[in-house]
Amino acid sequence: MERIVVGMSGGVDSSVAALLLKRQGYDVVGVFMKNWDEKDENGTCTAADDWRDVQSVCDTIGIPCYAVNFEREYYDRVFSYFLDEYRRGRTPNPDVLCNREIKFRAFLDYALKLGASRMATGHFVRSEVRNGHPVLLKGADANKDQSYFLYMLKERQLARALFPVGGMTKTQVRAVAAENGLCTSKKKDSTGVCFIGERNFRRFLQGFLPMQPGQMRTPDGRVVGEHIGLAYYTLGQRRGLGIGGGGDGRRWFVVDKDLEHNVLVVEQGEDSPRLYSRFVRASGATWIAGEAPAPDGTPMRLTARFRYRQSDQAVTVVARGESLLIEADELQRAVTPGQSVVLYDGDVCLGGAVADAAGMTAAELRDGKNG
Repeated sequence: MERIVVGMSGGVDSSVAALLLKRQGYDVVGVFMKNWDEKDENGTCTAADDWRDVQSVCDTIGIPCYAVNFEREYYDRVFSYFLDEYRRGRTPNPDVLCNREIKFRAFLDYALKLGASRMATGHFVRSEVRNGHPVLLKGADANKDQSYFLYMLKERQLARALFPVGGMTKTQVRAVAAENGLCTSKKKDSTGVCFIGERNFRRFLQGFLPMQPGQMRTPDGRVVGEHIGLAYYTLGQRRGLGIGGGGDGRRWFVVDKDLEHNVLVVEQGEDSPRLYSRFVRASGATWIAGEAPAPDGTPMRLTARFRYRQSDQAVTVVARGESLLIEADELQRAVTPGQSVVLYDGDVCLGGAVADAAGMTAAELRDGKNG
């Protein structure tokens, strides 16, 4: 009997993933990953609560369960990168790196040591083999599709992975959990960055990065306030700026960061031209198939997501090694350095890269705008 190790978070999706695999006749083992040692703002150890839920679900299903600690690997491979990016004034997405380095690397290695041939997760994505190669597909539930977070995977990792709930909707997943008496059937979905959870983000970050206050200025240089540190703001941000009315009475938005002078550039109006771009320069390109769909320098017509939950945007992409120049058909708002740009061909997730700069023309990017 083929053994499958399921990465169980204590949530409903991985709970149902384990249940479905058990029904299909696999030898299923549930494993809970502890990646971060921290309590929430109420002093509750959420990892301990999640572990208890995993144990309850596995007992109900009738499968063994274990816990494994990846705290050191997580800090070295994911959290250190997260801090480095914020120090540079960028806005990283650590969940993408967590999937590549922890769930589909460290955890996969652990699963194989337990005698499993494959691992499974509760991600809302699908995979299938086409022309002898595994491909990653969007989840059937468009509102829950998580392919954006898995674009850094490679074929060898996909070949070892199963996604039992990828063809279901969230409503269906909860219904299956309830019908089978799983304690997680009504459990609230986790939100935010995995190691921060529901805690105040600014307060969390202050525990690791010293505040470096500076001026808030308008694009023409007028001082309108003071910021607590560029790391604590992101492009397009409106809340938490601490700027009163004034000006023309419209809301203030972050439109740029001047790292050299430690200045946060703000402007009134959500339609500020400075927030919009057509071209994006991205680096660290990675392709699930191991190479780009077309040779270097060849324009590719694809779709892209510049942030999670964004609808697919029609783009033209030119790859040169690990660098991408992306031209969007429609103007894009607040494309943020450090965020992932994920590329698709229909339902197939091809790969992606990390945004470095955005502008209205390719020439702006060559001249070094936004880094």
